[in-house]
Amino acid sequence: MPNKESAKKRIRQDARKRARNRWRKGVIKDGIKTFLDAITAKDVPAAEEAFKAVQKQLDRISTTSTMHKNKAARSKSRLSRRLKALKTGA
Repeated sequence: MPNKESAKKRIRQDARKRARNRWRKGVIKDGIKTFLDAITAKDVPAAEEAFKAVQKQLDRISTTSTMHKNKAARSKSRLSRRLKALKTGA
């Protein structure tokens, strides 16, 4: 247990930041899962809509310290490649 007030405050701040980061990552994972379900079902309109939503979430979360901007760009690139493959295959 911390003895100093600053150490106690740091623990409280870290707990809040961890909860916020976990929530943000969960939002991203849920969006990606929705997108991949649409890809699996070969539903192009639903996949496009889900991709747009995931792209917006990735852009927004990559501006925080939760996710690096290059990781977000890499994820968007991989998802868009899957969407493009679905469109050309359909």
